[in-house]
Amino acid sequence: MEEDIYLHKLNLRNVKPTAIRLLILRTMMEMNRAVSQPDLEEKLQTVDKSTIFRTISLFLDRHLIHAIDDGSGALKYAVCSDDCTCSVSDQHVHFYCEGCHRAFCFRSQAVPVVQAPEGFVLHGVNYVLKGLCPACAARPDKD
Repeated sequence: MEEDIYLHKLNLRNVKPTAIRLLILRTMMEMNRAVSQPDLEEKLQTVDKSTIFRTISLFLDRHLIHAIDDGSGALKYAVCSDDCTCSVSDQHVHFYCEGCHRAFCFRSQAVPVVQAPEGFVLHGVNYVLKGLCPACAARPDKD
C-alpha cells in the first residue's frame, strides 16, 4: 500500500503522522523534484501557509527533508533517503535548471570532498550545477 511508504518515512524520523504531514510528504514525493515552500502552497491551496511552514521546519529538524540553496532566491526542499542523516558525508550534488527553474537531486553523485583549513568546522556543503534539464534542453526555443 502506497500510504505505508509515507507512514514508514514519518515513523523512521519520529514524526507523528497527522493527515497534514502525510499530505505534505506525499505531495513532495509525488512532485519528484526539490520544491520550494511557494511550490507547496500553490499545490496545496487548501492548506494554511503557516502550517506548511511549520511542517517544513519539523521535517528539516528531524532530517526527513533537506534544504537546497540553488541560487534562485528561494530554498528548495527534497525528501531524504531512509539512511540519510543530513551530515556532510550525506550531501549530494543538485542541479538547477535555468529554463524551468526547478531543482533536481543527483543522489548518486556525492559532493566532492574539500578539506577546510585548520580550525574551520564544516557543517554543510552546497554544490549546485546550473544549466538546462533534459526537457528544457530539448525545446526548440532554448537559449
